[in-house]
Amino acid sequence: MASHLKQTILMVTVMTAAIITASAQETEISDFQEAEILRRLKQLNKPAVKSIQSPDGDIIDCVPIANQPAFDHPLLRDHIIQMRPSSEPESGLAENTEEKPKAIGQLWHMYGECPENTVSIRRTKEEDLLRSTSLETFGKKSYRTIQQVVSRDLGASVHEYGVTQALNNQVYGSKSYINVWKPFVQQSDEFSLAQTWVVSGSGSDLNTIEAGWQEYQQLYGDYNTRLFIYWTRDAYQHTGCYNLLCSAFVQTDGTFVLGGTLNPTSSYGGTQYEISLLIWRDKNTGNWWLQIQGINVGYWPNTLFTSLKDSANRVDWGGEIVNAQSSGHTNTDMGSGHFPEEGFGKAAFFRNLEIVDGSNTLRPPPSLGALAPTPNCYNVRIGGAGTSWATHFYYGGPGKNPNCP
Repeated sequence: MASHLKQTILMVTVMTAAIITASAQETEISDFQEAEILRRLKQLNKPAVKSIQSPDGDIIDCVPIANQPAFDHPLLRDHIIQMRPSSEPESGLAENTEEKPKAIGQLWHMYGECPENTVSIRRTKEEDLLRSTSLETFGKKSYRTIQQVVSRDLGASVHEYGVTQALNNQVYGSKSYINVWKPFVQQSDEFSLAQTWVVSGSGSDLNTIEAGWQEYQQLYGDYNTRLFIYWTRDAYQHTGCYNLLCSAFVQTDGTFVLGGTLNPTSSYGGTQYEISLLIWRDKNTGNWWLQIQGINVGYWPNTLFTSLKDSANRVDWGGEIVNAQSSGHTNTDMGSGHFPEEGFGKAAFFRNLEIVDGSNTLRPPPSLGALAPTPNCYNVRIGGAGTSWATHFYYGGPGKNPNCP
């Protein structure tokens, strides 16, 4: 698998034998890998009281709340579960009645739901681990490629963005409605996503909380549009992961599966679907809660973070893709794969953007800036605050085109 695993085996071999044939090395490496994979699967997949086979091939395990992976984290061994937030932020925005998209659900619910006092967890399979470059990096973003946001080196994956940003000295959360699509993704090691980032700190002390939808074959094994979360407290270097693939996020409700397929998705010129996301800091505990479609899914414990312990200083919303092409530009779509100028029903959008202030109140961001480093490939268009959508924007693009060679 990874060079790190091979180096480990070679070191053991030198200590245990002076001479070893190449075929024997391969056998030992294979045995070692298999043992490590089984150990990791046992760590990730907790005993379930019920399992549900989803139409997309996923297996959803209903795991008792107290037995979920979060509590393997050293900082959470004696953690007392906060079953519900002490309070929720209130919004002064009126509910949209014009061009209102439909709320979205998850595919696995076609075949059941998890019982009370359990949480729904997507089972990790051996093939999921084998698709990763190494067991150490499974479920994590690449720190190396994160650093290459704007300038692209040949042969290296690069993240490209079409986002808006709200800068503030103290922010305590974010809410938005995110239009959900199934973009074209050119190859398995590329992805396309739409998300919100709650951010604090900088450099190696960068802390983020992230949530949205993504399409990422290398992680999930298919090109379905999936709900996801992420976090880091050291700029993606060592901490953090997608969904529940490391011990961190405490899930308290089994309605949504983190990493589960969202269905249906929007169609060009047709029905539009969306998902509402609210992230906020609980004033009593300091935990950062996640609410999806009005359901409190769980929280990131305050002890996980450094600069996010007290507040955030920035919120971002928008799209991101990975361009893994060695030359030229990827054809991977961002959003719907159409530029923001095409508008509702054709371009992807975020609507009713709000931030949480110090009084635990949701308010439109006082100012919003756009970041689209490659506007001929992917762009952003911010809308005004005088409509029923309040602060909103369209974003996206097709990637490679005559103006994005």
